[in-house]
Amino acid sequence: MENQNESKKVMVSGIQPSGDLHLGSYLGAMKNWVALSDEYQCYYCIVDEHSITVRQNPAELRRRSVLQLAQYIACGLDPQKNTLFIQSHVHEHAELGWILNCYTMFGELSRMTQFKDKSAKNAENINGGLFTYPTLMAADILLYGAHFVPVGADQKQHVELTRDIAIRFNNIYGDTFVVPEPYIPKVGARIMCLSNPTSKMSKSDPAGCVFIMDSPDEIARKFKRAITDSDTERCIRYAPEEKPGVANLMNIYSSVTGKTYEEIEAEFEGKGYGAFKPAVGDAVIEALRPIREETERLLADKAYLKDIYTEGATRAQYTARRTLRKVAKRIGFVEKPF
Repeated sequence: MENQNESKKVMVSGIQPSGDLHLGSYLGAMKNWVALSDEYQCYYCIVDEHSITVRQNPAELRRRSVLQLAQYIACGLDPQKNTLFIQSHVHEHAELGWILNCYTMFGELSRMTQFKDKSAKNAENINGGLFTYPTLMAADILLYGAHFVPVGADQKQHVELTRDIAIRFNNIYGDTFVVPEPYIPKVGARIMCLSNPTSKMSKSDPAGCVFIMDSPDEIARKFKRAITDSDTERCIRYAPEEKPGVANLMNIYSSVTGKTYEEIEAEFEGKGYGAFKPAVGDAVIEALRPIREETERLLADKAYLKDIYTEGATRAQYTARRTLRKVAKRIGFVEKPF
């Protein structure tokens, strides 16, 4: 099987620019991406084609795409170590996505949990892209020979579908695609909403969502209002089933400070929620401060950001084009004359 020239294993992931990035995006994805940069050959994409399954304001979509690139870099993703690019700049994603549609079963797509959830939330716009976007996600992954895909637990189903598609294609045409594995970090993988700790942190609930670009005052206010638990114990103890609110705050505090749950319990023994919630807020403020400030600096240099996404698209397309040519040959397309 053809593969990357690099000896490193390949990792691919991306985030939709459908809203501003938040603490869950950083702790659940980007912080882990940075830690993986030296060990893997990484492709990190701004998946703007996925975002249009829901109607977007065009000017806002462009703004958020560039903002997200700046945040990728500000979070520590070195453009020299990682290939950072905008999905729509590499047309091979859409081309392979169509081909993979023809090797994906209707029943498989019908069972996708996120399709059911998003259909319920967007009943007035249940479009074909919403139904088939898992095959575009499969193309995002398979174009680059990804061995691993860092995803949250809620996206694992899509990686499993990608594996099924790759195996099916390989069985028909011979080894073509690397069959990827999901990579789910153990800590910080699922940050929950501050106002509803049984739901994942989401931009759809601004009161319970801490955005990377929030001011320190906004962050402090959100943590002071964070839901803890209505028990009489009121102690800081990691018990996700009994105390989901406290467990979520402990998960956040652990992720930004590196402290274990046992160390956190010892630190706040006898202090209660009134001391714990502001402390978590302060830790998050200091963790996000340099990211926010660096993002603002980068946004002021539009030429630099354009150079980064141009170079990233060029590098990504070099690999994507090779994969697509191999696929086209296997299925019987006439070789392109250019």
